[in-house]
Amino acid sequence: MSLLRPDSTLFLLCDVQAKFRPAIHNYDGVVANANKLMKIAKLANCGVLATTQHSRGLGPVDPSIDLSALGDLHLGTLDKTLFSMLTPEVKEILVRRAPSAVVLMGIEAHICVQQTALQLLTTPTFANIKVYIAHDAVSSSHPTEMDIAIHRLRAAGAVITTSESLGFELIGDAIHPNFREFSKLIKETKMAPK
Repeated sequence: MSLLRPDSTLFLLCDVQAKFRPAIHNYDGVVANANKLMKIAKLANCGVLATTQHSRGLGPVDPSIDLSALGDLHLGTLDKTLFSMLTPEVKEILVRRAPSAVVLMGIEAHICVQQTALQLLTTPTFANIKVYIAHDAVSSSHPTEMDIAIHRLRAAGAVITTSESLGFELIGDAIHPNFREFSKLIKETKMAPK
């Protein structure tokens, strides 16, 4: 397995909507690590695509996730009723951009995240896309649901990793022009309350 390459990695943010806060185990941790990954995407120059689940009833992406800071790297936020993120519009973006890897984060691990990952892993059109799950940036309504989903996704071929590990892999070298800013981000997020 090769390392992630920033020029062919796409981040997918799945349905992190504030209306879910009371129902999701460690919701604030998911938001904190999703924000860390948004900053890593910007430093590594990776595109980010977000979805919302039925935003008319459940609201927008949690406003504490700063998608606007991404500028042109924010490829859009698409609303859906499907549980999988792979709506026709998302599929079109994936085909057009042809990433070699996607980094998947959001909620719920055992529903929308799992269905998105499994669809990516089993659809011939996306056979060349490696699926990475940011374990610390996904959750479910109950920890057991999360644990089972992670086991199933690993068995199906997804790479289970962490936001920090993904960041170091994408930055790749201490001489990277954004390494100092990345290093500062990692130190700040290690000291942040969990």
